[in-house]
Amino acid sequence: MIYLSSPNNQMQAHFCNEGNILISYAVWSPWLDDYVPTFERILLDSGAYSVMNSGKALDKEGYRDWVSRFDGLCDAFAGIDDIEGDWKQSLKNYEKFGGFPTIHDSDPRELLADLIPIAQEYGWIGIGLVPPRDSKGEFVRWVCDNVPPDLHIHGWALGLYNDIRRIDSTDATNWFRKAWSVKEKFPWLTAAECTEIMTKKYKRQYRGINKDEPNLFEGEG
Repeated sequence: MIYLSSPNNQMQAHFCNEGNILISYAVWSPWLDDYVPTFERILLDSGAYSVMNSGKALDKEGYRDWVSRFDGLCDAFAGIDDIEGDWKQSLKNYEKFGGFPTIHDSDPRELLADLIPIAQEYGWIGIGLVPPRDSKGEFVRWVCDNVPPDLHIHGWALGLYNDIRRIDSTDATNWFRKAWSVKEKFPWLTAAECTEIMTKKYKRQYRGINKDEPNLFEGEG
């Protein structure tokens, strides 16, 4: 299962109809509420990384209140990681603000044992990799081998590792930017048509019989 990251405008949201969507608190806008009923599945995230890049601080209480609006509408919501990599602070955030935890390759591996009981409260656990994310399959597989089979494993921007069957879902962070790669190949298409093509790609690419066809749009997170 692939969740497309938060649509930035109503055209993108329109073509996400009946798709799986990751909505980030950091980039949410009120107009997006109108489209929530049109999405098939929803995953929630704080978007702490986006907030950090903006030079602002994440409103943690605001995120907790915002998540409560989606009660019964979302598959899960992610806990607030400490974006600076302080795993001890992340543990405090999980305890105070809730949400399923994430194990990062920058964390001590012993941390996984502490995260599993928290994850079992929500049924989900995340895997996060510090960029660049390639050549880190050993860590991803180690996590998958050491997580109880009843937990849903979400790989944050880990499309590179979709071949690891134990990973239940990932998210695509740059799918709308990849629409421009379609535009470059087929310049007679409109931006809306290119966006529609990309959403269809993600909705359908794992639903058909594998014919070993080449991936024309490699590199998406």
